[in-house]
Amino acid sequence: MKQTISCIIIVKNEERNIKACLDSLLWADEIIVVDSGSTDKTAQICEAAPKVKLFQRPWEGFGPQKNMALSLASSEWIFSIDADERVSQGLADEILSAIKNPSFEAYRVRRKNIYRGEWVRSSGWWPDEVIRLFRRDKARFTSHVVHEGVDYGGPTGLLENPLEHHSYTGAGDFIKRVDRYSTLGASQLAARGKKAGTLNILGRTMLAFVRSYILKKGFLEGRAGLLIAFSTAEVTFYKYMKLSELKNNRTEKQ
Repeated sequence: MKQTISCIIIVKNEERNIKACLDSLLWADEIIVVDSGSTDKTAQICEAAPKVKLFQRPWEGFGPQKNMALSLASSEWIFSIDADERVSQGLADEILSAIKNPSFEAYRVRRKNIYRGEWVRSSGWWPDEVIRLFRRDKARFTSHVVHEGVDYGGPTGLLENPLEHHSYTGAGDFIKRVDRYSTLGASQLAARGKKAGTLNILGRTMLAFVRSYILKKGFLEGRAGLLIAFSTAEVTFYKYMKLSELKNNRTEKQ
């Protein structure tokens, strides 16, 4: 019996990326796209693409959005992908081969993170292994509003061909994401009851930079490595500063 596969994607204002992503998924049986209120041409591009089933859902966080996409898929196997990622023909062939004669019920892929057309091999950006291929009834996504992952406790296989990730086109992309990810990260830490003192904020920020630039050899990437290290430190700094403000605001209201 032929094994079927659904690709699932969550989007918002991804007109710059979504067509190239969808074009790389034509090997799938269906493509589930969950849009959270795009105001650009994302929805129109999806509606015009083959195999796409488009759904609208208000934003509730990365984990909840992906679980919604998962619930809408009808195939035996799921491949989760982001709008700024691309599946090469080699990876597509490998995925189809894996689900035809599976040795595992979930598989990891290596993400080939690309900055301004260049493959970043250091800074903790490679091999960046993540579970993306799994049986629909064997896994789901964590409920985290940011840095969600696939919740699967069994053994996993590893696909050899990498998934291309075209995440950032320049410094402006890093700056935009610093505010968003730090806000989401702060709310997630607050929900876990975490605290943030001044020395803690300073120490975590410095450690984030050192880990990215020195320990993970970001200095080998030139300006890209420096930008990655600074943005990682910035996200850490603002995340814990915002956490501190959340705690202070709650105290003042009591």
